[in-house]
Amino acid sequence: MVHSKVRAVTERIIERSEETRAQYLAQVDKAHFDGRASSRLSCGNLAHAIAASPEEDKNLIASGRGPNLAIVTAYNDMLSAHQPYGTYPQLLKEAAARNGATAQVAGGVPAMCDGVTQGRAGMELSLFSRDVIAMSTAVALSHDVFEGSMFLGICDKIVPGLVIGALAFGHLPAVFVPAGPMPTGLSNAEKVRVRQLYAEGKVGRKELLEAESASYHSPGTCTFYGTANSNQMLVEIMGLQLPGSSFVNPGTELRTALNEAAVRQLVQITEPSQHTPIAKILTEKAFVNGIVGLLATGGSTNHTLHLVAMARAAGIQLTWQDMAELSEVVPLLCHVYPNGTADINHFAAAGGMQFLIRELLSAGLLHDDVHTVLGNSGMRAYCNDPFLNEEKSGVIWRPTAEESGDPTVIRPVSDPFSHHGGLQLLEGNLGRSVIKVSALKPEHLKVKAPAIVLDSQDELLERFKAGELEKDFIAVVRFQGPRANGMPELHKLTPTLGVLQDRGFKVALVTDGRMSGASGKVPAAIHMSPEAVEGGPIAKLQDGDVIELDCEAGTLRVLVDDAELAAREPVQCDLSEGARGMGRELFANMRQIASGAESGASILY
Repeated sequence: MVHSKVRAVTERIIERSEETRAQYLAQVDKAHFDGRASSRLSCGNLAHAIAASPEEDKNLIASGRGPNLAIVTAYNDMLSAHQPYGTYPQLLKEAAARNGATAQVAGGVPAMCDGVTQGRAGMELSLFSRDVIAMSTAVALSHDVFEGSMFLGICDKIVPGLVIGALAFGHLPAVFVPAGPMPTGLSNAEKVRVRQLYAEGKVGRKELLEAESASYHSPGTCTFYGTANSNQMLVEIMGLQLPGSSFVNPGTELRTALNEAAVRQLVQITEPSQHTPIAKILTEKAFVNGIVGLLATGGSTNHTLHLVAMARAAGIQLTWQDMAELSEVVPLLCHVYPNGTADINHFAAAGGMQFLIRELLSAGLLHDDVHTVLGNSGMRAYCNDPFLNEEKSGVIWRPTAEESGDPTVIRPVSDPFSHHGGLQLLEGNLGRSVIKVSALKPEHLKVKAPAIVLDSQDELLERFKAGELEKDFIAVVRFQGPRANGMPELHKLTPTLGVLQDRGFKVALVTDGRMSGASGKVPAAIHMSPEAVEGGPIAKLQDGDVIELDCEAGTLRVLVDDAELAAREPVQCDLSEGARGMGRELFANMRQIASGAESGASILY
């Protein structure tokens, strides 16, 4: 039986979304076509579509005897997580042929690495790259020659962008095909230690680069539980990937077998008798399952933006309030860095997604009556671990272990790390924001201190180097929202604020910008809405204003008389210097029309 709060929130989302969801499903129904795509194309259309295909594929597509599958890839070999995708298209085509189908690379989408652009001008393109990816996906699929789609993407804005684009073609069955995390390298605790030593000037770039290179050392996803691995958790718990497929390392026999199984399953759900389009998978219940998974794992705060935007692409209206109410009843079951010292490989070995899903189902915190890429079997099938069969030629699934392999990493519902989810909504006279609480120590859940008001993260770093921050304070870094400069992540501040916190000072961050999914040690009230450039209260703050941040009460307020705060004029900031260079001028129109953080910070909805 589903928990009463989960049921109530779901019913409210369904009611709120009734009109927009109906409009979306009508669009899906209009696009649906019985029969093969080739039968609705003119001879000229079809000839162009298959001109470069092998003769056998040409005949199969033209005859309509088997489905033609699209491959939409985010491959590039600068992203370690996406480098393995370089060999995938040919392997997926061969797997399709073995299953009576064909496959074509329909198109590529851009894929930037936030780890490379952190603290640099390019980060101001990052969030909007999600919507560019969605549009690129639509271009790839616009040729209308496919019966199903495979999506190759893992990292930050890439998976949400692919999902949004896929939902524009909601009549097509779709499966996401991951590549998996890199093997464990230098421990996350040691990496953070070296970063903080560098911030203090106690080690040089040579030592810092050695530590970073030992952490990020091979093909595969970075092993901390940031946005990339939160993406993988989401697409699995929402039914878009095969059970247990998210965190299998690249280049292994099991990884290869799972990729083959993904193609085989996609072929099956393109058949009329088992037809399962993505619109049938990503329902209100699936999105609630995604939120529950995010809360139970202490996942990336970026998904308070992405989930809202993805849902809206399916005609579903999610709010931060929905997330906050679910957080009241969803326990925190996982400690994976930055919420603990373990990495994603440790998480997978200790029970991973299968143990997590089983525990959440047992407590009634997940909807089981959903469609997935397996069809209508619900979430129970996702409680099984994948293994190679005896011939090592395919995958078999077996029930996951009854107990956690490591209770310091993942725990049962009966013994959680916290009875509250990993994210919290903060409200008060500054507006609304979100904060990640899963990585905070109890003594950092409440901070009351004077404000230091800044208009860029570089200002804070300069003050730190000048020795001006040896005190309690709350850094207010404003004009970092979607309309100001594209809402870059401010992860560059994490080592510096971490150093001050370790020195015993009470510190916190308040911003209308974002933090990396790998952040969390320092209290950070982020995505402040309304943002400063729109005249939000954050633009009225002054140095010395006392701010009170209380994660337990869910409040964030400046201790200034209401009348005085109302009388203050919001300050203006000259943003022209950052409006050009590194491609930022090409995104000017996006900044002008972007929605607020609570609406997903999107130009599309």
